[in-house]
Amino acid sequence: MNWTARNHVPALTAVLSVVSLALVFAAALGVVPQGALPHAPAAVLAAIPHVNAAISAVAIVVIAGAWRAIRRGNVDRHRSGMLAGLVLFVAFLALYLYKVALEGPTQFPGPAAVERFVYFPILGVHVLLAVVCIPLLYYVLLLALTRPVGTLSETNHPRIGRVAASLWLISFFLGVVVYLLLYVAY
Repeated sequence: MNWTARNHVPALTAVLSVVSLALVFAAALGVVPQGALPHAPAAVLAAIPHVNAAISAVAIVVIAGAWRAIRRGNVDRHRSGMLAGLVLFVAFLALYLYKVALEGPTQFPGPAAVERFVYFPILGVHVLLAVVCIPLLYYVLLLALTRPVGTLSETNHPRIGRVAASLWLISFFLGVVVYLLLYVAY
């Protein structure tokens, strides 16, 4: 049997998604022992939300630019932009999970009514979209990496890619809104 990534994109997507989401939930739910991670100075930990907000803002611009590039037929710029967006996403996620694994989730400092009716719904949609994006991003990335560029239009890459990019942009945008609610508004 000839086992290649090209022939098993859905299976690889599933495995990578399960592993990634297990790591995310392990960190978010406090399963990762604090002693297993090096502890950064307090100033570094305090800077992570601000750095992540900047990463998110840059990612929005990069992903939108990459989407615009493919609409204009510039495959190389699209590929570079989407890969840059992926690197930004990984950097964001690594920093976020590191901070959460060490300190737990940030508590909302504002009024309870705002927390209940504004913050939690926005945070919930942001997290849901981020979780949904993971398998979609793996799928379109694996299709792009395992097929010649000229044949991608014959795959699900364009259709799923539009959905993934849309949800990815919304998730990053809502992440910035969450940041503004936590660190600027209150």
